[in-house]
Amino acid sequence: MTYQPKNLLVTGGAGFIGTNFVHYWLQSYPDTQITVLDALTYAGRYSNLESLEGQANFRFVQGNILDQDLVETLLREGKIETIVHFAAESHVDRSIYGPDEFLRTNIDGTHSLLKAAKKIWLDENKGCEHRFHHVSTDEVYGTLSATDPAFTETTPYAPNSPYAASKAASDHIVRAYQHTYGLNTTTSNCSNNYGPYQYPEKLIPLAISNLLHGKAVPVYGDGQQIRDWLYVDDHNRGIDLIIRTGRIGETYNIGGNNEQTNLNLIHTLCALLDERFPQSPNVPHQRLITYVTDRPGHDRRYAIDNRKICNELGYHPAETFQSGLAKTLDWYLANTSFWQADDIQLFGSHAAAKEQA
Repeated sequence: MTYQPKNLLVTGGAGFIGTNFVHYWLQSYPDTQITVLDALTYAGRYSNLESLEGQANFRFVQGNILDQDLVETLLREGKIETIVHFAAESHVDRSIYGPDEFLRTNIDGTHSLLKAAKKIWLDENKGCEHRFHHVSTDEVYGTLSATDPAFTETTPYAPNSPYAASKAASDHIVRAYQHTYGLNTTTSNCSNNYGPYQYPEKLIPLAISNLLHGKAVPVYGDGQQIRDWLYVDDHNRGIDLIIRTGRIGETYNIGGNNEQTNLNLIHTLCALLDERFPQSPNVPHQRLITYVTDRPGHDRRYAIDNRKICNELGYHPAETFQSGLAKTLDWYLANTSFWQADDIQLFGSHAAAKEQA
């Protein structure tokens, strides 16, 4: 039977994937109500959601998922029966040099949400229909060699960064609340997302910004790290299917069927910009590629086997790598104020490369 959400709490809804999910959901289901809870840390921007101001089915609350009392109040006041949990610290580089915030947000924050959900949905309103969907990452599975089979939902966890470890822990806590208390949970583990609204410290928006400004584009190590790239709205369609038709207690991997090396990705972006701006003094743009020291413990390859969600729920990514990348580039070209804002806080070698002329 299909589950029909009516009132949703979206945590981290002013961040990259959360923002896209909120826009996607309200366009797809205008008769539902969304409350966004976001702490508006460096990567969360209320401006991402400003176009929704005044809509009767949208509410924004600035607050932290660690504030259990606040979450309980929101669940009660909004008669919320569905939580879609995006809120997380997610930048691997930052987790290497400052892991504490990742453990607080990703582990303690997820646990705080689960405690609030259990209290409202199980203790106070026994038998009420509900869903708690937890958004996770393929990085919990560790790394693959070039010939290893792709990650499946039964791949043993082997996280290699503080970020991945914190997400792995949160996955286990969600599972425990379903198994022990009977909370209706689902989890998705996605591959690398790209698309509109991605914070400019991540690879694709950083590369677009630097290429357009004629600045160095940093590539870690030899650039042969392989990722499965997933267009953000393909991800959101997968989450939608899981919430409405997924089996309680199950995990679903969501991938884009697009394995690319980091270097090939940058070369593709360079070629797109060469086509769009043939008179640019930076043509060929690939001359701006700069190799920087690889980060500690850099995983070599991620790859998602998404046959479970495809076979069970009818999921298929709509975007190819070329079409998704072209859409992404078009969005950044049309929204220069997003990535040229004064409050952009780049990190480490990316910040250094950003400053190179």
